[in-house]
Amino acid sequence: MASTKTWAAPFFLLLLLCSVCLEFAVANANVEEQKVEHPQGKVPKTVRCRNKKFPTCYWIPLSCPTGCRRSCKVDCEICKPVCHCNKPGAICNDPQFVGGDGITFYFHGKKDKDFCLVTDTNLHINGHFIGRRGDGMKRDFTWVQSIGVLFGTHKLFLGAKKVAQWNDAVDQLAIAFDGEPVSLPTTENAEWTAADSSLTITRSGSTTNEVVLEAQNNFKIAAKVVPITKQDSMVHRYGISDDDCFAHLDLGFRFYALTGSVNGVLGQTYADNYESRAKIGLKMPVLGGDREFASSGLFTTDCAVARFKGIVPSSVEGAVVSDDGDLKCKTGFNGRGMICKK
Repeated sequence: MASTKTWAAPFFLLLLLCSVCLEFAVANANVEEQKVEHPQGKVPKTVRCRNKKFPTCYWIPLSCPTGCRRSCKVDCEICKPVCHCNKPGAICNDPQFVGGDGITFYFHGKKDKDFCLVTDTNLHINGHFIGRRGDGMKRDFTWVQSIGVLFGTHKLFLGAKKVAQWNDAVDQLAIAFDGEPVSLPTTENAEWTAADSSLTITRSGSTTNEVVLEAQNNFKIAAKVVPITKQDSMVHRYGISDDDCFAHLDLGFRFYALTGSVNGVLGQTYADNYESRAKIGLKMPVLGGDREFASSGLFTTDCAVARFKGIVPSSVEGAVVSDDGDLKCKTGFNGRGMICKK
C-alpha cells in the first residue's frame, strides 16, 4: 500500500506537467497562425520564375504583393514578384495606362470604337475598346478587347473572345498574322514562329490565356485575357450580366526602336520632350484626346497623329544587342519601359 502511494504523487506531477506543456504548445500554435494572417484573410498568390535561363531563381515560389493577385509575375532578373499592371508600358483594367515616364493615367475612349495606342514610322498599334454605360454615368466603362499591330509589311491581330462564363483552362485568345489564324498549342512554353522569322509567339505563364509576342528589335508584348468577375462588377458597379463577362486584354509593352516623334495614347509618353497632360495628384488622372487618337478601324492609320510608314530603321542609335538577343541602351538603362531612340 505504501508503495502505491509513493508512485502516485510523481505520476500526477508528470500528468500536470504534460498538461501545461500542451496548453503552451497550443498557445504558440495560435500565435504562429496569427503571424501568417493576411489582409482581409486573403492568402497571397504564389508565382514562380519559369525561365530556365535564370537557374538561381527558377521555380522558387514567391508571394505576390498585396492587391496584385491577378497581374503578378516574377521578374526573373531580380527574382522578385512584380505587378505587371504597374510597370511602364502597361495597359490594364478600365484602361489604366502606365506611360514610358512611369506616370499612371486613364484613357476611357468609347465603347465599340478603335483608338491609336502607338504610332511611329515602323510600328502602329490600334486598340478596340468594348464596354457599357453604367447607371447614371456620363461615360462608358471600357476595356481593350483586341489590338491590331502594323510593322514593316505585316499585320498582327490579338484579341479576347466573347465569353459568357469564364473558364481559365479554356483558350480564349484569338491570334492572326497577315490574315491567317495562328494555331498555338495550349501547353506552357509552346512556340510559334512566322515563316520569315519576323514574329515569335510563346504561350507563357501558368494559365492558358497568357502569351508573349515579339518582333526582334522592334517590340515585345505580354498579353493576358482576363474577365470582369462578379466581385469586380459589384465593387465598381459595372453592371455585368451573366451573358457576357467582358473578357479583355491586360497588356505590357516593351519597345526597342522608337523614334523621338512617336505618338498615340501610350506612344506619346515615350516621345522626346513629352510632358504629361494628366493632372498628377488626382485619384484617377484622366487623359483626353478621343478625337486625335480615334481610328476608323483596327488596322487603319488614319488617326490625326498617325506616323506609320512601314519603314524599318536601318539602325538604332544608342542601342546594342546583348548576348541574349535583347536590346539595351548604352546609357546603362535597360528593361521595363526604357527605350533606345533612333
